[in-house]
Amino acid sequence: MANIQELLESGVHFGHLTRKWNPNMAPYIYTERNGVHIIDLYKTSAKIDEASAALQKIANSGRKILFVATKKQAKDIVAEKAKAVNMPYITERWPGGMLTNFVTIRKAVKKMASIDRMKTDGSFDALSKREKLQINRQREKLEKNLGSISDMTRLPGALFVIDVKKEHIAVAEAQKLNIPIFAMVDTNSDPRPIDFVIPANDDASKSIDKVLSYVTDAIAEGLTERKADKEKAKADKTVDAPASEEA
Repeated sequence: MANIQELLESGVHFGHLTRKWNPNMAPYIYTERNGVHIIDLYKTSAKIDEASAALQKIANSGRKILFVATKKQAKDIVAEKAKAVNMPYITERWPGGMLTNFVTIRKAVKKMASIDRMKTDGSFDALSKREKLQINRQREKLEKNLGSISDMTRLPGALFVIDVKKEHIAVAEAQKLNIPIFAMVDTNSDPRPIDFVIPANDDASKSIDKVLSYVTDAIAEGLTERKADKEKAKADKTVDAPASEEA
């Protein structure tokens, strides 16, 4: 259970100025204080639990959850939390067509891998100084934009977004492909395109950190269960093998 006191201490309840609100967020707003909307933390807690249970299942099924957060105060937190559970993330600019044109994105990732191969097999050394410089620049650019998704060989099983207003292109692409969208949604955003809404302050790093801690813990649990299931299946196979050989 997401702890109400912890959410309160992390400032998860602070919404936007009342004049900037999105009326579709009304069900998640508790009150208004000094011209600022206050989010109902009981609803936030319930929604965190609901999202965590679903993310745990997705992680357990072996599919990837792609984290998206390009705003300054969320970047480092998202990169750290996603890395910890071995999930892909986008914290630089969203590459247009990242989902809807995934084949092209995969080609760019393969290009990165082929440059790395050139460096290990010695063919890079045979190039001129100018060519080396060009290739290194290309590699750096690819790494910056796509490095964190280099292990993503197929479309993700879900998207986790911080600030749906800022990441509207990512949300639109996921919607088009029916990829479930999980998101921290503040009082100035439209929750309707989101499958799993977590009403929360998406501007403060403490709030982002707290919500992500809950969801990544659930993902880690799903991965642990998956590993345990695999090991059990392997052990059962080993036990069955000698018996079938005797027969």
